[in-house]
Parts: sequence; structure tokens; C-alpha cells
Amino acid sequence: MTTELSGKSAIPERILLVNNNQMGLSVRKAVLEDLGYHVTAIRCGVEAFNQFCEQSFDLVITDYRMPTLNGIELTARIRERNPRIPVVIISGLAEALGLDETNTGADIVIQKNCHEVATLTRAVTRLLSRRVPRKPLRVQTAAAHRRTANARQY
Repeated sequence: MTTELSGKSAIPERILLVNNNQMGLSVRKAVLEDLGYHVTAIRCGVEAFNQFCEQSFDLVITDYRMPTLNGIELTARIRERNPRIPVVIISGLAEALGLDETNTGADIVIQKNCHEVATLTRAVTRLLSRRVPRKPLRVQTAAAHRRTANARQY
């Protein structure tokens, strides 16, 4: 997946992936790299935040349950530094703990289950597509505004 910059130039989008479980980290990294993203994978929340401060990322995906700095705490630190960065929290406990976007600060919370990969890829695509500049709104001229207002009277 790439972002179009001034026509044909394309740069892979950078994702910071955080999970203290090596297997989960490896699998998610492979899936995201297969989709064309540049993925930096880190097993520790504190190290991930340090990396976030040193490099530029387009998206952060973090596990909820990690020692020293959990996903919610990492999200809060990231939001303090850059409130506009999209964050996804993944957890096997999302439903049991009632984790959602409101109480975690994340843009999307994903439950670990058999649908996780499909849900994650859709979430990543959707969050990164928000970064693409949209066409500016057409400014309505005063004359066009009067014509529209006059047409409504009839």
C-alpha cells in the first residue's frame, strides 16, 4: 500500500507494530508487509514509544496486554506527542474487558479471533486512506448562492 505524492511518486506507508508475543508480532508483520507496508516491529511498549519519538510513522498497531507499558498507556503517550496519528489496539480481552475506542483512546479496537487478519487489513486500509488529501470543497460564488436561494422560493 502506498501514498500517492504529486502524481506517480509512491512511498510505502510506515507502520509501528508492537506486541510482546514474538509469534503474534511475526505473523502480523508478515501480513502487513505482504500488503506492501513498511513495518517496524517491536516487542516492548517503552522501546516502541522511544522509536515513535525518533522516527516518523503513519500508523501504530499495538497489543493491549504488555508488561511495563500496556496498549492504552502507549496510546496515551503517542497521543500526547502526535494526536493525529491513527492507532489500532488488538486484544484477546477486548470483549471481556469492554475495550473500545472511547475508553482506550485508539481509533479502532480489534478482538483477537479467527477474523482478526481480515479486520486488521480493513482497518489499516481505512485509517491510512484518511491521510490522502481530499479535493477542496467548491466555494460557491455569491451569484450562485442567490440563484440557489431564488430557486428554493418557487
